[in-house]
Amino acid sequence: MTYTAGIDVGSTYTKALILSDAYQIVGWALEKTGFKLAEVSRRTYERALSEAGLREADVAYVVATGFGRHLVSFSDAHVTDLTASARGATFLFPRTRTILDVGGQTMKATRLDDNARVKTFRLNDKCAAGTGAFLEKTARYMGYSTEEIGPLVATAKEAVPISGVCAVFAESEVINHLSLGSAPADIMRGAIESLVGRSVQLMKRVRMEPEFTLIGGILRFQMMAEVVRQQLKADVNVPEGELVQFVPALGAAILGHRRLQKLKEEGRVEARVGAPQ
Repeated sequence: MTYTAGIDVGSTYTKALILSDAYQIVGWALEKTGFKLAEVSRRTYERALSEAGLREADVAYVVATGFGRHLVSFSDAHVTDLTASARGATFLFPRTRTILDVGGQTMKATRLDDNARVKTFRLNDKCAAGTGAFLEKTARYMGYSTEEIGPLVATAKEAVPISGVCAVFAESEVINHLSLGSAPADIMRGAIESLVGRSVQLMKRVRMEPEFTLIGGILRFQMMAEVVRQQLKADVNVPEGELVQFVPALGAAILGHRRLQKLKEEGRVEARVGAPQ
């Protein structure tokens, strides 16, 4: 059996995923990225190999993606996270035409063509109010951890408006709402609606088309997808469980298999190249 690996070095988390030639995920791992990108990519990859019960020599091709992809010294190729996300999303949901990726530090909207290629994309501005960090900061102001956001917002009865103009100003808004007796869950729901409002505007800028697929760590919170559905007035695809965070790594591993197939057709199946794609 032939295996490939996708390494996604994101701004907040680094993910590694091992994929068989039957396109089955046999191992994956996730760690906080930190500032030693080369070290965390290696460590995350080794954890994924261990989970799969494989050695490094068992993996025929490694493709890196994410903002730190150029620092993955053991990769054979690297691709942009937009390309990797497109491949991963359309593998899971073949009719995907618009992808919304909401991570801890970035938010991206991408529109694809009929061949799963990126047609156009837009990124959020530099303000944290357009990223998952906005939700994390709002939770922290109220004394909750990131892990508690999901259970907290699930108890919300109504949304308390949060301007979302700037994450820095959100603290004073939260304090004001708390002093007025607003429930933390309702404030959290308001923060999610603010973030989703920015997300939908980004999707409109790429001239979104259905089907819509949502990915990224913030989509672990089911309320996020629910509010997107409400604002779009349309259904959305969301990968199950932890897979929602691994879509770019999955796409990178898929591209690894395609690259191996191309090498085979060219009679260079044993070659291991390091040129970017």
